[in-house]
Amino acid sequence: MPSCLAAAVHSELIIKKSRFIGCVEPCAGREAALLRVKELREQHEGAVHVCWALLAGGQSAANDDGEPGGTAGRPMLEVLRHQDLELVLATVVRYWGGVKLGAGGLVRAYTDAVAQALLQAEKIPLVKQADLRCTVPYALEGLIRREVELARAQLGEVVHGAQVELRFSLPEPAMAGFVARLNEATQGRVGWLRSDG
Repeated sequence: MPSCLAAAVHSELIIKKSRFIGCVEPCAGREAALLRVKELREQHEGAVHVCWALLAGGQSAANDDGEPGGTAGRPMLEVLRHQDLELVLATVVRYWGGVKLGAGGLVRAYTDAVAQALLQAEKIPLVKQADLRCTVPYALEGLIRREVELARAQLGEVVHGAQVELRFSLPEPAMAGFVARLNEATQGRVGWLRSDG
């Protein structure tokens, strides 16, 4: 099961006078990753490179930011893949030290900066969420709300029309038991709707 990270974690390496500041952090997708990289460029104006790798399903990407092709972003992405991570951004800010490292040295430096940060990172399992929608008579709204709270599900939109329509999400593994419990508690008076997002 893939994991995400609980919080951002940093590392710092000095290799032949070059300073590599690594960071791994949770990231929702490419748009958030690009904003974070922009922030880093502004914070580290004197840096020569801000290389990054994002592992986020179909939005995954890697960027060498001017380093020789394949020496930074792609190796960083591989480190994330080997850790079975998802929704994680790795960044490495490099301050030039005046000594060339060569392609092999660059790959080692960038992967080590990410690996060192990951050693300190707290990983949390990613549990796929199920979205549910149902309708119930007004008299059962309180019961449904209590069950949603007991199951630690996230209550979403509630619409009061001819009946009460509720949206909520909970971890997918708990869905079947939760639906069965609600059906029993309401004596089958829950109307389940297709969840179309």
